[in-house]
Amino acid sequence: MYVQERSVHSCAENIIEMADTDEEDFAISSYSSADTAFDSVVGCIEDIILDDEFQQLQQSFMDKHYQEFDDSDENKLSYTPIFREYVDQLEKYLEQQLMERIPGFNMDNFIELLMQRKEEVTGDIFDMLLTFTDFMAFKEMFVDYRATKEGRGVDLGEGLLVKSLIPGDSKNNSCTK
Repeated sequence: MYVQERSVHSCAENIIEMADTDEEDFAISSYSSADTAFDSVVGCIEDIILDDEFQQLQQSFMDKHYQEFDDSDENKLSYTPIFREYVDQLEKYLEQQLMERIPGFNMDNFIELLMQRKEEVTGDIFDMLLTFTDFMAFKEMFVDYRATKEGRGVDLGEGLLVKSLIPGDSKNNSCTK
């Protein structure tokens, strides 16, 4: 068996294809080519969503619509078209980028595989992908964003005490909370 690497454009990882030869087969690792391909797609998704263009697209969409969302148990009828627009814009952008980087990529197949292997994907990536398929995750993202924009987010500075390491240094003591 030999291993042939196929580069994935702009992604940190490579997709590995394994092919049989007439020679004796050697176990390269217990990690299958399907595992490697899945990890490569997740790596590409990480690259794409961390890219400034994706961040700006998501930020401008959320800035445009966040005031519509509130933290009530009832969902407004206006949420549905916003959700559809979000999926249409951001998921299509992500899918287009993946298709450019991974020949033969299919988003529907990947989403199905993702649901089977969700424990293998880091929380932030999975949460972001979930906003395309789970309306409640989408709404929660907007409610959290609105709370942050309105200054109602979690303040991690509460209870933080800043002290000078230099005895008698009164300049730094003025910064304590």
